[in-house]
Amino acid sequence: MAARVVMSGAGNMGRQIMAALEAATDLELIGALDGLAADPEIEISGRAVPLRSDLAALVEWSPDVVVDFSHVDWTSRLLPAAIEAGVRPVIGTSGLPDALVAEAERDCNARALGGVVAANFALGAVMMMHLARVAAPFFDSVEIIEQHHDGKVDSPSGTAIATAQAMREARDADFTRRESERETIPGGRGGQLGGASLHSVRLPGLVAHQVTIFGGLGETLTLRHDSMSRESFIPQILRAVRAAPELDHLVVGLDRLLGLRE
Repeated sequence: MAARVVMSGAGNMGRQIMAALEAATDLELIGALDGLAADPEIEISGRAVPLRSDLAALVEWSPDVVVDFSHVDWTSRLLPAAIEAGVRPVIGTSGLPDALVAEAERDCNARALGGVVAANFALGAVMMMHLARVAAPFFDSVEIIEQHHDGKVDSPSGTAIATAQAMREARDADFTRRESERETIPGGRGGQLGGASLHSVRLPGLVAHQVTIFGGLGETLTLRHDSMSRESFIPQILRAVRAAPELDHLVVGLDRLLGLRE
């Protein structure tokens, strides 16, 4: 039987995910949620899909899975509501507070409810983060430059933060970060997390890109990932949607779903 799926977030990314759900023979798109929705339906692949702006639809439609790519304010309401309704969450919204994810993990595990929360659903980005974690114990200095489209609301990106956190965890110590003796423009060295410098670029024409640069004596190691289009996220989103009904806990990080770490 096809898993019944609701899409949360009806923007460009949400529409692309809904088109992929429509094309999948083992998944059934039954509706869409968007807090700003004004119309009762949205056209996806030539079909009118019901569209609601209230979370009560999670109970009325009784989906198996809800996929959320929206805004942190909306997701902060949707995630606990989905868990309360017994709907398995697959969350790709950026900038979620750690406390919200920890609460969702606890509640899903208590209910034996499967789900996935990931900072990035592009396979290459997940491999980049994995390789950064492997390299982190061997270098004392690292900087991250993340680049996204100018419509992204948060900075640094969730992927950059997740990369820095994973590297800090892998080395069990802060990186060495050189501070400028004179900062002529405040913030010129960027932010920092665990000694890793983070720099954000926001420009039209970009999608999602990240460069992680390790520095050592007489050498550098550069790990780079580029998402040329939102299509890069689709295969792993569908993987997560298919996996969620088979899980009995919330998986935090696509790397864990792929078996790259426990």
